[in-house]
Amino acid sequence: MGYGDNAAADWAGAWKRVLFELIGSLDQSVRSSITSVAFDGTSATALLIDPRDGAPLAPPKLYNEAQAKDIVAAAKAIAPPAHTATAATSTLCKLLTWWYGTGDGGNWRQVASERGLALPSPGSGVYDSGVTALPPPLLLHQADWLAALLHGVYDSGVTDWNNALKLGYDPELESYPSWLMEQPFAPLLPARVVAPGAPVATLERRVAGETGLPLDCLVCGGTTDSIAAFVAAGVTEAGQAVTSLGSTLAVKLLSTTRVDDAAYGVYSHRLGDVWLVGGASNSGGAVLRRFFTDQQLQELTPRLDPDRPTGLNYYPLPSPGERFPVADPDLQPRMVPRPDDDAVFLQGLLEGISQIEAAAYSRLAAMGASPLKEVVTAGGGAVNPKWTAIRQRLLGVPVRAAEQGEACYGAALLARQGARQAARKLGLTASE
Repeated sequence: MGYGDNAAADWAGAWKRVLFELIGSLDQSVRSSITSVAFDGTSATALLIDPRDGAPLAPPKLYNEAQAKDIVAAAKAIAPPAHTATAATSTLCKLLTWWYGTGDGGNWRQVASERGLALPSPGSGVYDSGVTALPPPLLLHQADWLAALLHGVYDSGVTDWNNALKLGYDPELESYPSWLMEQPFAPLLPARVVAPGAPVATLERRVAGETGLPLDCLVCGGTTDSIAAFVAAGVTEAGQAVTSLGSTLAVKLLSTTRVDDAAYGVYSHRLGDVWLVGGASNSGGAVLRRFFTDQQLQELTPRLDPDRPTGLNYYPLPSPGERFPVADPDLQPRMVPRPDDDAVFLQGLLEGISQIEAAAYSRLAAMGASPLKEVVTAGGGAVNPKWTAIRQRLLGVPVRAAEQGEACYGAALLARQGARQAARKLGLTASE
């Protein structure tokens, strides 16, 4: 379901409204048979709430909202070098914006004070309300908050390994690092961090009555949207990867080795006992849209010849600047000379994007990730067989389309995993 035209005026309200509209749109026979639920949300979309009732204290900060340079500098001053949490769009940087009250980040303190919450001062961990028996505000991610709307457990907060990564959580140690817990804003962090798909809590009785969902429906640990899409693709072994060919080019590889490098925007999420290593290029389908319509792409594709490379050696970018596999904010697009034949030009662009993809996986291998064995493709580019042939030649491994690519399908798989985990604890066997 879409959020509607006016959602930006109240993102949190729109998320809540659509969640319950979506549940209500299900046939009652479906609702009454749901055993478990899990949420995926955009990475680093976060909000501050009152932990007593979940009420937002300020408008959410969305995944793509870059914070000010002084905030990024503050994050870099407390985090290890090149840490994922020091990116301008990270959850940590958004928390610091709220904490220091810079830009639009200061109004929440007045709201929290009016609601009687304990408020540490920005410069220390001393609560200036003087009433420490009251709880402090709580930071939650989009997926955390929506899950809490169903299970009703706010208090000290529940999040998951994947969403908490850009807050500074260490999924390898399964704890917040000391450099983070020493900060005066540490009381605002969600205290319970679970594995994606792990059982969290059953439905709040009031919610079960209002929605028609079973009272014993289990709400499970969530994940981010991109990881949910990866889970949906059914990749399970180290060396298998998923390339998302949408407006940008994103690669994710299952690896036995953790790889992180903020300079390239590369970081690892934990999935069970392995690591999901990912990076994203600015190249991708958005470049193709600048030159061709869907109809033109469809008409030109039969004329492509994957076995006869054009040799054009393009580096297609929508604008100057690249993040991965080359970290160069000034890198210029290279899409000339343009042949007279549009089919040759299109093939040159597809070859260029494919070369970037191959270089991306080579970069991950050079960083220590597991060797590439197979690539599963999600996104619009997955349906073009000529492009698949070009990519397979350059990658040197089998390439196939994902049978499932929707993030919601991946979230459902995590929910099923949680139901089975809970059933095993009870010595039962969950039904298929």
